[in-house]
Amino acid sequence: MSTSLTIYPGQSLQGTVSLPGDKSLSHRAALFAGLAHGVSRVDNFLNAGVTQAMLVALAALGIHWEMDGTRLTVYGSGFEGLRSQDGILDCGSSATTLRLLAGALAAGGVPATLDGSPGLRHRPMIRIIEPLRQMGVVIQGQDGCAPLVLGCSERPLRGLNYALAVSSAQVKSCLLLAALAADSPTTLSEPGPSRDHTERMLRSMGVSIDSIQPAADAIAPQFLSSQTGSEVHHAAYVTRLIPSHPLNLAPLNLTLPGDISSAAFLIVAALISPGSYIYLQNIGLNPTRIGLIEALAEMGADLQMVNLCLQGGEPAGDLVVRASTLHGTRVSGSLVVRMIDEFPAFAVAAAFAQGRTVVSQAEELHHKESDRITALCTELRRLGVQVEEAVDGFTIIGRECPQGGEVASHGDHRLAMALALVGLAARQPVTVHGAEVIGESFPEFGPILAALGARLEQAVLQTHQEASKLP
Repeated sequence: MSTSLTIYPGQSLQGTVSLPGDKSLSHRAALFAGLAHGVSRVDNFLNAGVTQAMLVALAALGIHWEMDGTRLTVYGSGFEGLRSQDGILDCGSSATTLRLLAGALAAGGVPATLDGSPGLRHRPMIRIIEPLRQMGVVIQGQDGCAPLVLGCSERPLRGLNYALAVSSAQVKSCLLLAALAADSPTTLSEPGPSRDHTERMLRSMGVSIDSIQPAADAIAPQFLSSQTGSEVHHAAYVTRLIPSHPLNLAPLNLTLPGDISSAAFLIVAALISPGSYIYLQNIGLNPTRIGLIEALAEMGADLQMVNLCLQGGEPAGDLVVRASTLHGTRVSGSLVVRMIDEFPAFAVAAAFAQGRTVVSQAEELHHKESDRITALCTELRRLGVQVEEAVDGFTIIGRECPQGGEVASHGDHRLAMALALVGLAARQPVTVHGAEVIGESFPEFGPILAALGARLEQAVLQTHQEASKLP
């Protein structure tokens, strides 16, 4: 059954919002708590489709957990408590679940088969298969993709010195988890600054991890002292983990900040809706995740970060956003990595900006829940946006008021939400078909927009064919 979401133009957005917990942190907190020894409590946990995949997999592996509202309690018994799986661990559409579980199961020496949705089967997994094999992990994929079959690996695993061709927090996290069971240190280098949630959380649990980042790309100076305390060099982004034996991860006790990737849609909504003012409380502001804020500021956005603090080792704070007149900009290089999940929302801001916005060096967008470059360009054109697709990005010529119309989600939660935003300030309403996928990461998207003053309607379609009837 398919759902359509229609958003109507003409309303300003006003109000204060608290958002569900960060998706990346929720994934990691659930898994790492299961690998710890003792009882962990995680508040403001994101209870959505993608995190449910992780929780169901943990239960299948013998890890007991309980959910009370947004509090997750996990009863961990270490890697040795993981139960072997004869059946398939279904990761749904969550590549994070699959890649992190692959690293954890490799460290625990637990045979298993990891699989998921047709969309997940198209995500590239050779990026973890090859380095895991170098560590001594017995792992097979299907043409470099899922399903992944892990066998009984040699123990201990071998330490790794590896350069990632593409910056990826999921790949890095997979290898760091496997490295916990290695016989020597593991050093990983990346060409850009992928998110460092895994390093921060494992460090808080007693793991020895050192991160070195080039000073030239340092951002949010008020947070630099919270990252590592290590000397900063002009070099690749390097992470080094030193394993300890026996391995005893301390349990977690933390409250997760709101998800900046979900906040991105509300930020852009307020920027493009005349007369809008919104206040977003307790949002995660990790320096590796706020590339969108930098890009929007460059476009002239009236956007402030206030009440900055550290929450569970993660930078956090409040965001104040006012409707703004935006102008075009260019995004490339390390900034791409720090806003890789926010490009659908960013493209909408560019559609309402004055002038040309160019995104390049963003080839990774081809390998998300959809081909986000092609799908985004195709659907924005349906709404009257002037956009040119490139191999590594896109160019948008902004205008004050796109036409509006009907579009498809392509099974991509972020694409669905971004396209819906256009309806806030287009000439005509925007209807997104296949909008049920929004529940994968941000089930509260519609209700929060409505509470802020947006006018929207949801409808259940009887057949998937109806959802594909687009002009």
